[in-house]
Amino acid sequence: MRRPTHPARRTPYATSPAPYAARPVPYRVLAAVLLAALPLLGGCGIRTTTVPVDAGPAPSRVSCAVPPIGEASQADAVVRQVYLVCSSQTAPIKRSVALRQGRFDRLSQVRELLAQLQRSPLSAEARAGFSTEVPGSLEIAGPYRDDPKETLRLNQAVDELPSFALAQIVCTLAADTSVSADGTVVLAGDDPDTAPRRYSCTADLRSRGDAADSAGTAVG
Repeated sequence: MRRPTHPARRTPYATSPAPYAARPVPYRVLAAVLLAALPLLGGCGIRTTTVPVDAGPAPSRVSCAVPPIGEASQADAVVRQVYLVCSSQTAPIKRSVALRQGRFDRLSQVRELLAQLQRSPLSAEARAGFSTEVPGSLEIAGPYRDDPKETLRLNQAVDELPSFALAQIVCTLAADTSVSADGTVVLAGDDPDTAPRRYSCTADLRSRGDAADSAGTAVG
């Protein structure tokens, strides 16, 4: 005789309490907390703003201190002022230049000053942060037939010069009394159809690379 079968007893599994579900923080509560924190941020010296703040350019690590220069070392040399580039602007420095007023014509002196701008900065100048943007291939000639007599013609268009090269040339030549009698210089490129322009060493030209695009006034 078969014994009646009984369903096996199931041992209940140990259960652990369900983890606590974090309740979302209501939006209004979160907004209130943030608003309350704003005065604290202001008290800590943190300035709150809704627009980007322009902190200006990063501080320069170059000194741009003009290196000293002694007396001219050669019998036919004089100390002249030339303009180099430092910290995104042009600045004057002194150089011993092999020219003397009365012994060279104006164009020869212009070319010697141009050569000074084309040469690599001296070691002391380079350490102070000076550089040059005047191309080594640049040449200067005298006026064309219908140009004003003080015109200097470059072998490339003026507007094709590197950003601060025009400022270096203008400021160097305009400041030299053996080249300019009135503190200006008349320049043009090699295209005979391009009218010469008169340039001055203005603050904008010295400090803004894009100022060369609109510098000068037409002459003719």
